[in-house]
Amino acid sequence: QVQLVESGGGLVQAGGSLRLSCAASGRPFSSVAMGWFRQAPGKEREFVVVISASGGITDYADSVKGRFTISRDNAKKAVYLQMNSLKPEDTAVYYCAAGPLVATVRGGFAEYWGQGTQVTVSS
Repeated sequence: QVQLVESGGGLVQAGGSLRLSCAASGRPFSSVAMGWFRQAPGKEREFVVVISASGGITDYADSVKGRFTISRDNAKKAVYLQMNSLKPEDTAVYYCAAGPLVATVRGGFAEYWGQGTQVTVSS
């Protein structure tokens, strides 16, 4: 089993930055792929980025490519999302996710999900 807890959300102005963190416990962290998804009010959950267990493979949604960066520290059992040049359309609840394969996490079929952290970007 894997438990995930997100933190780092908040209110920022457009053009600003935030760094989200996701702390994991349970299953050996180094064996799972991790990802970030987001959901805005009234909208469907949206893929943001995924990273492989080793950290060697990443895949970003076109909407965040060049602005967001995912990283992981397996020793600390944590994954991070550095968000720069934030836009109002980035406003959403951000969820971290974990699963055995990059493909399943990427496709929204992660086995484990955190409770989410709110990110609000004002214009």
